[in-house]
Amino acid sequence: MYEQRRFPRLAWVSIAAGVLWFWIAADHGLLTIVLTLPAGGLLLAAGIAHLLWPGDVRITQTMALGGLLAVLGGLPMMFVAGAASGLALAAAGAASLLAAGGAAVYVEPWLPGVPKPSPGLGLAARVAADEVVLGLEQFSVGLPIGHDLQRLVGEILEARSLFSERGWIGAPTTYHTPPPVLTKPQIRSAHSGRIAFEHLSYASEYAPHPDEPGRERWLGYRPNRTAHAWVLRHRDGDRPWLVCSNGYRSGNPGLDLRLFGYYHETLGLNVLMPVLPLHGPRRVGRLSGDGFLGGEVLDSIHAEAQAIWDLRRVISWIRAEGAPRVGALGLSLGGLTTALLAGIESGLASAVAGIPIADLARIFWRHGPKLQLAYLAHSKIDEALVSTLMRPVSPLAVLPLVPQSGRMLFGGISDRLVPPDHVRDLSAHWEHPRTVWYAGGHLSFWLDPRVQAGIDATLLDGQLTR
Repeated sequence: MYEQRRFPRLAWVSIAAGVLWFWIAADHGLLTIVLTLPAGGLLLAAGIAHLLWPGDVRITQTMALGGLLAVLGGLPMMFVAGAASGLALAAAGAASLLAAGGAAVYVEPWLPGVPKPSPGLGLAARVAADEVVLGLEQFSVGLPIGHDLQRLVGEILEARSLFSERGWIGAPTTYHTPPPVLTKPQIRSAHSGRIAFEHLSYASEYAPHPDEPGRERWLGYRPNRTAHAWVLRHRDGDRPWLVCSNGYRSGNPGLDLRLFGYYHETLGLNVLMPVLPLHGPRRVGRLSGDGFLGGEVLDSIHAEAQAIWDLRRVISWIRAEGAPRVGALGLSLGGLTTALLAGIESGLASAVAGIPIADLARIFWRHGPKLQLAYLAHSKIDEALVSTLMRPVSPLAVLPLVPQSGRMLFGGISDRLVPPDHVRDLSAHWEHPRTVWYAGGHLSFWLDPRVQAGIDATLLDGQLTR
């Protein structure tokens, strides 16, 4: 960790920006001051909080969110306070965004086995994007409250006992029941902009084990019972297939096809993009992905178990279609799914886990609301207990079945959504395969050409490409 100052200088950027917003608004009446509260208030509050209590991850997230609101609010303020004032307010927001990213880099400890970040404006901008995402997630992700939190405690304790009794904690692969072969999925033609693709769907048929806590709740998520996938395939010859798993909040063709279309168009592979449970057309909440990482521990276990079930089913269909080789690639939450699949499904030629979550409990304790986590601790439920319970869906608990040359990982050295210890630990568990570290946050992997070059080389080593 970089040497810390008692009063971090970057905090003053956000404080000054907040004061500027209120100062300019004060000349234009009470209504303008009220409209200024979201941007100016967040900037001022986050700046003061970082000045007095640096280190809490939510402070820089809130600072970044305030900075974004200030950048976006600068344009309408031009019509209220004049062009110069509006531009000044937007510039103050941009400076606060960069300050949030820079502060996040400075307060994060260095990790053994991870390259040391070199602070600068470029890195600050890339990390600021992570902070904005996390700032928005503060309003949508959290643990249950009230009686539901008490129910959650009971479910965790009951499941911990059941999983131990059934042997699923000591032998995680035995938790995953082999699914039936997929024979006749529904396939229809579809378009996303100018991209033509096939929309594949079928009845998932997944169900938690009969005695598992949360089983009936999970089966009540009706849209999730139907599995979906986007398909890009060539009509000439039996080409290798690449199964690409989407990240958290994705699962829509507009994004997935553009993220993974390169492997079809440029590398000539057939590409199948399964939609993870609770995402896209399978969502049960307001946003795609709601419930997967929402703090309902048993829902998260069942979501990941169903992801593996659905992937294995659709891979059985791919193989029946004549695929000579099958590889897997995933990003973020999809990286977790790909890494877990690599330890359960035999016969994969390659597995590329990008910016992957390695331990869901670690993510919960990193980003979860501190007061509710303290309640769990008071109820004798800590990170170690939940991590043990979640071993059946942890790639750190299963040995990879993919050949060493076909394994690859990549991660950002300043990733704030999935901190780099996840990639580091999974790399060690996978016996240090090809691993690319890039200088950036969770969302900036595409800016480093070494990432794509490493993926291409891994697919070549797995004989998916020539």
